[in-house]
Amino acid sequence: MNPIRNPFAPGAGTPPPELAGRDALRESLRVALERARIGRPAKSAMLVGLRGVGKTVLLDRVRDDAEMVGIHTVRLEAPEGRSLPALLAPQLRQALLRLSQLEAARDFAVRGLRALAGFASKLKLSYKDIEVGIDYDAEPGLADNGDLEHDLQALMEQVGLAAKAANTALAIFIDELQYVEEAQLAALITALHRTAQRQLPVVLVGAGLPQLRGQMGNAKSYAERLFDFPEIGALPTEAATQAIEKPLHDEGVAITPAALREVLRLSQGYAYFLQTWGSHTWLAASTSPIGIDDVRKASVTAVAALDEGFFRVRFDRCTPKEKKYLRAMAELGEGPHRSGDIAACLEEKVSSLAPTRSSLITKGMVWSPTHGDTAFTVPMFAAFMQRIMPGNAWREPESLIRREPR
Repeated sequence: MNPIRNPFAPGAGTPPPELAGRDALRESLRVALERARIGRPAKSAMLVGLRGVGKTVLLDRVRDDAEMVGIHTVRLEAPEGRSLPALLAPQLRQALLRLSQLEAARDFAVRGLRALAGFASKLKLSYKDIEVGIDYDAEPGLADNGDLEHDLQALMEQVGLAAKAANTALAIFIDELQYVEEAQLAALITALHRTAQRQLPVVLVGAGLPQLRGQMGNAKSYAERLFDFPEIGALPTEAATQAIEKPLHDEGVAITPAALREVLRLSQGYAYFLQTWGSHTWLAASTSPIGIDDVRKASVTAVAALDEGFFRVRFDRCTPKEKKYLRAMAELGEGPHRSGDIAACLEEKVSSLAPTRSSLITKGMVWSPTHGDTAFTVPMFAAFMQRIMPGNAWREPESLIRREPR
């Protein structure tokens, strides 16, 4: 096959050639945004799921859908170590500047920019990473108390009033929301609650790991009533089939039923893995139709690529103790696993392992589906841990060293 014509796109947030199986969710989010635009009640949404299920791609596609019909959007990612105010302020400034170009919304947008000036100047004392251009002088008493929850609420009201005056809506898209600290998450929820109470057209579409649902509930008890939490998982068989067959068909290439079944089995229907096996199978095949031997040959390079990229980048963020904890989980299988079982595997007490588990949750490596249970946030990570830390040497104290994958 011509590698230049390879239709598959394994990458971090890279749009696949065929976004299969997500039409119903895209439509429900489209309806929510349109309801917000006309002043009808509309829930914000949090897309939750494991790594590699396509949350980022879906988030960006929904944003594209919104912009195509004239809804104003901002997009940001919440990395570890950055404050939410620092991420939001520049994006809200851009939205207000765009709205200020519309005659009907100009006065409201300018007042929003004055609110932003007060917001940034007072909160910079607490969040030193805030850097935003100031276009107008602050208005005394408007979003300038120095209290994030109060000031963000006032700022978002002004943004909502400007969007309403322009007969549009503002959709805020935030990826990796699980990294936002609880107090900042609470302030964001409060601000959205206030705009919803005032029927202002501001909607948040966020994405994060499965623990985000619990984090938001802990931040504000009413979060479950304010947001929908659609779970993004592996694609069902029909959608996974479409994700492989249609890009091939568009290139004039066929795949045998046995080869297709093997791709679906190996990838387990996860969006990122489907793209990985699709891409490597294309490169391994010489003619159409693609056969099962091509898929088996491709699996060697596909697994190696996942180990070096998708899996290894997460493994390398962990301390030796954290790696050993993850390896013990892998010894028990895919999971989820009881904390007591993991402790028994490591021959330690649950209490002594609690800080390690907590750190892994904070890093987004594991999550707790129910109290006392622990599961990987990355599909197929158990098999990777067994490959990168093979045998039983990891059980010994001297095994707390970095190993290279085979």
